[in-house]
Amino acid sequence: MNPVYVLGGLRTPIAVAGTKFKNIRPEIFGAEVLKALRRKFNLSHVDEIICGNAVGTGGNIARTMMLEVVFDEKISALTVDRQCAGGAAAISIGYAKIFSGLCDCVIAGGTESASLQPLRIYHPNDERFKLVAAKNIPGGYYTAQFSPGEIDPLAMLRGAERVTVAEKISKDELDDCAIESHKRAAAAVELLRENIVEVNGLKKDTGIKPNIGKKLLERAPLPLGAGTLTSAGNACRINDGAAFVVLANENFVKSGNFEPQAKILSATSGGVNPHESPRGTMKIADKLLQMNGLKYSDLAAIEFNESFAVIDVLFDRAHGELSERYNRLGGALAYGHPYGASGAILMIHLLKSLEISGGGSGLLSIAGAGGTGEAILIEMR
Repeated sequence: MNPVYVLGGLRTPIAVAGTKFKNIRPEIFGAEVLKALRRKFNLSHVDEIICGNAVGTGGNIARTMMLEVVFDEKISALTVDRQCAGGAAAISIGYAKIFSGLCDCVIAGGTESASLQPLRIYHPNDERFKLVAAKNIPGGYYTAQFSPGEIDPLAMLRGAERVTVAEKISKDELDDCAIESHKRAAAAVELLRENIVEVNGLKKDTGIKPNIGKKLLERAPLPLGAGTLTSAGNACRINDGAAFVVLANENFVKSGNFEPQAKILSATSGGVNPHESPRGTMKIADKLLQMNGLKYSDLAAIEFNESFAVIDVLFDRAHGELSERYNRLGGALAYGHPYGASGAILMIHLLKSLEISGGGSGLLSIAGAGGTGEAILIEMR
């Protein structure tokens, strides 16, 4: 089997939906990242481009994006829908293809535009046609169905609330995690600058609030209604963005005289109760560590996609002594969560976090709608 290396990665700024990228199709700003990667690593050819995407307009957006870059039209392209975990799944698939000898070099990650999320309409013969409505359009919906018996655009929020209540987590705990995320993200702006590709005049992430505090979070709207705990401040925002990494085998690395940033050691996917999907982040990370005979304390850096602060609280309760290794640069509560791109964003941040720590092993994990998830283990020497 072939060792798989991460040469490096780049991403767009992460923009709040409806702002800087509101009129740009995701394949267009995704293509800007691919162009920048091609320049950075002088890539004349890759075997495949794999792209996570959750709320696009359908079709094979990876192929459309690849053609925008004017890569060789013979290059294959694949779009992956594992919802929030799509970008990480794209990396896992690229890893498996190279590890098995099917490919030498793969660009993997994701692109997402919540700004351009289309309204879809069920067929009138579909029983769901009568169960949903968006903007008073019969059969219309924006959010897909994630599990049997639950057709609800707020399904992910309800899942976070269920876990919060079941674990007796307070709103103060949730809000404290949000504040810490913004604080760390604000401190990491300069560290990540070299990983960000300017798009449409935007050079930096737009969601980070360096001065966020308890008073502001106390006023944050409660989308599930009065008396609930999950707020617009302790859940991630809706965003646009793209991120990709270059994966390669040893022959490709040697032939191009590259210096890889890290080696992928292992990857896995898994599932949990779809009605409590935030639990998947740590459970799938647990699975990957068990597969490799490791403990969290063996890791120099840990990146969890904190789509909801409840994910942070669960980690802190189980492994609070490792808090300085966890989301060292802040997380999705500050940056935002452009669904299919987030797994690759985590990989880029994990590489930077390991660089700060002086190397070692690191893990990323991300849960997705419907109770799915991905985890990837890497090593930086």
